[in-house]
Amino acid sequence: MKKTTLSLFTVFFIFSKKFSKNNTVSFKPLDAVVALLSLGAVVFSSVAVYAKPHGNAQVSVRGQDGAWIFPLDAEDTVTVPGPLGNTVVAIHNGRVRVLSSPCGNQTCVVQGDIKAAGQWIACLPNNVFTVIESGEKKREELDASTW
Repeated sequence: MKKTTLSLFTVFFIFSKKFSKNNTVSFKPLDAVVALLSLGAVVFSSVAVYAKPHGNAQVSVRGQDGAWIFPLDAEDTVTVPGPLGNTVVAIHNGRVRVLSSPCGNQTCVVQGDIKAAGQWIACLPNNVFTVIESGEKKREELDASTW
């Protein structure tokens, strides 16, 4: 017995021939209104989902001797003492990065900038943890393990 596979185009073609009058497609004014409303809904949904959160994002820097909280739009540098020495964290132009750390592998320094809620930098040897927090729902981004 031979298997027959139909492509999506073939199925669409068969249904369009079967349900259209005289093999022509006609659009009515209401069809255009529905298409425009649908397009508007897609655009509105995209803007609502992918727009950047405004306002209340904050940077939390935790170390061995305490915690510091700054707004993400602050222009500041904080020196956090740890068991190995001082870790320097900079907040500039809505981005956060570790400028220097006494740890051996320098992973926290090499990581670079973070800028979105939920992102973090940790210097485990020096017990310093930096995270951007927001009261708004954070947008999940795809990464290699998700994709």
